[in-house]
Amino acid sequence: MRFPFKKVDRILKRSEYIDLAENGRAVRSSLFVAVAAPSCGERSRLGLTVSRKIGSAVERNRIKRIAREHFRLNRQALRRPLDINLIARKAISGQPNNVILRELQKLFQELSGM
Repeated sequence: MRFPFKKVDRILKRSEYIDLAENGRAVRSSLFVAVAAPSCGERSRLGLTVSRKIGSAVERNRIKRIAREHFRLNRQALRRPLDINLIARKAISGQPNNVILRELQKLFQELSGM
C-alpha cells in the first residue's frame, strides 16, 4: 500500500498558518509544539516550522524529513482530517532520529483524540 505525500497534503499559504495559529489547539511535547485544527478538506495536511535557531540547514532538513515521513505513514491513525503545524523546539537540535520519532508518535496519539 502506498502513502504518498503530495502538495495537497501540505499547508502552503501564510494565511493558512495564521488561521491555524488563531483557531487551532496547541499540543506540546519536549521537542515539538503541534497546533491543530479541523481541516476544511477531506485530507489531513501538515505544515512544518523549523527556525534557524535549531541548527544548520542539514539539521533542519533532517528534522523536516523525519516529520514528513512520520506524517505520511501515520495520518490514517487520525480520527478526522486535521490541519497540523509542527513547530520544532530548540531542544530538538542534536537529538537522534529514534527520539524524534518517539516524540512524534506521542504527539500523534494525542492529536488523534481531538
